[in-house]
Amino acid sequence: MKVALIGDSLTEGRPGVSFVNFLIEKFPTITFVNLGKPGESVKSLHTRLTKTKLDSDYDLAFVWIGVNDVYSKLLSLQAQPVAKDHEEFKDYYNKILDLVLESSQKTVAVSPALVGETNNLSNKEIMELSYLIESITSKNANIRFLNLHSVFEKHLAKVNSSDYISTKVLTVMKDVLFYKKHLRIDKLSKKRGLHFTLDGIHLNSSGAQIVADFYATEIKQFLYKNKDAIGE
Repeated sequence: MKVALIGDSLTEGRPGVSFVNFLIEKFPTITFVNLGKPGESVKSLHTRLTKTKLDSDYDLAFVWIGVNDVYSKLLSLQAQPVAKDHEEFKDYYNKILDLVLESSQKTVAVSPALVGETNNLSNKEIMELSYLIESITSKNANIRFLNLHSVFEKHLAKVNSSDYISTKVLTVMKDVLFYKKHLRIDKLSKKRGLHFTLDGIHLNSSGAQIVADFYATEIKQFLYKNKDAIGE
């Protein structure tokens, strides 16, 4: 079985803890192709998938994109162009799904998760994008929707997090360079008053485990429904 993991730095696994490594440990016989790229937005991901065609033999593909279309508004420097409004976001998201569906039997569209661990304006927009993605995917039987924003909201309701969000590019770069081990990442996360992320966006060990668990559930469901067709 071959699985595409399409997304931004959260999928690539830097900064923070990589949920993909947890999946590789859990499913050693599955081939995971990490197609995460830092700073990616819906517009830049569409450009990338248009220029570099996906392999045509994926059994399952996850598309986790959208957080940078919100997060980058807080930054002084934008790494990639972002959607100017929700209508443009919807247009590019549909185009991305069309490209992915050509290369994979089934696709899981994953909502953006968090911009900060509090009920702030950015997370209200994340929730709006989640509803938008759900409305797009509900029309296609070959796409499942995974609402990670809702998942994290339920976890955050049980804790008291700070409003810390890394908005300086230099701070994010330092986190990438100097915080690579799980223990150091989790220690810095705790120092910042966070429970599931390193910096309000990227995952610590707890956050990465949550994402990996929900991805794993989707993989198991796919395997069960296709057990006769896939030699797993």
